[in-house]
Amino acid sequence: MGQSKVLYAIGRAVCIPIFKLLYRYKPINNHTVPAEGGCIIACNHLSNSDPVLLGACQKRRLFFMAKIELFRNKFFGALIRGLGAFPVERGAGDGKAIKTGEDLIREGNVMTIFIEGGRTKTGELMRPRSGCALVAQQMQVPVIPACITVIGNKKYLFAKRVVHFGEPLYPEQLGLTPDGGRRELKEASNRIMDEIRKMREQDLNEYCKKG
Repeated sequence: MGQSKVLYAIGRAVCIPIFKLLYRYKPINNHTVPAEGGCIIACNHLSNSDPVLLGACQKRRLFFMAKIELFRNKFFGALIRGLGAFPVERGAGDGKAIKTGEDLIREGNVMTIFIEGGRTKTGELMRPRSGCALVAQQMQVPVIPACITVIGNKKYLFAKRVVHFGEPLYPEQLGLTPDGGRRELKEASNRIMDEIRKMREQDLNEYCKKG
């Protein structure tokens, strides 16, 4: 995979104080990710800071799919590879990227997938894609829903963030069987997204009222 444990540890140590200052982020229920074993974090996607925010809230190393355009610069590509990213060609049903994610999970790692397939332009949640459910189905591992919510003025680049993790959803809870079809994947994807939506509504209601 190419991720460097040393680079990841250094990156995390550098980024945490900076991101606490810039985003004043608040983690909620970050203990729900299993301490060991392969699993998936399924999160909404607001900005380029999302992977760092998720990684800052977890003691375990996280791996991410990142759009292939980010790897065209050799230096930057090598850097984000070392931090756990690997390329995916969006909109092309990238089987290689899916296999990479499955291999990581098989090795007992945490695979992070932005379930909407890209960043939202409005800040609102978008329709979930089936890639997350597909990997969970093939690997039969739990999915931990996560939601990053901007609190306050969304136009302010460094508005406060809440990073909320839900309880693990196991394949049987999602109705995912090894030989299931598209309908099964769609229903599971919607169930995951429903949990993300609930967390978002909860955090908006609680923290927006506090100002």
